[in-house]
Amino acid sequence: MKNSILFALLIFVSSLSYAQSATPKDKAAIQKVLDEQVKAWNEANIDEFMKGYWKSDSILFIGKKITKGWDSTLARYKKSYPNPKAMGKLRFEILKMDFTSTQSCLVTGKFFLTRENDNPQGIFTLLFKKKNGKWLIMYDHTS
Repeated sequence: MKNSILFALLIFVSSLSYAQSATPKDKAAIQKVLDEQVKAWNEANIDEFMKGYWKSDSILFIGKKITKGWDSTLARYKKSYPNPKAMGKLRFEILKMDFTSTQSCLVTGKFFLTRENDNPQGIFTLLFKKKNGKWLIMYDHTS
């Protein structure tokens, strides 16, 4: 009886860790989204950059202000970065990908902008969710 309980507990714990483990394919898919965002940014293409975000009124961006919704986030980016000079060149350094389930991942990293007159940098936490088989950003906290 004791062995049966231990075996059942072992199976339960194993299933939890399996559900939260990411496949190399998932990690690569998220990295691809981030790489595509960097490429789009460096080409001064905010519309393409925004394809990494879930196109929904539910997304949340927290920076200097809180912005809710895809359209509002797009408008904020376009207002804050009106031209290639303002956008500069972007680079990410990913510190950690933490899969909280097979459908969600917290990504922590640093961003670096190189511009003519300054070089802003900071940190970010992104919540990616898998929507219809595609990894998209649902929540972005950048400071």
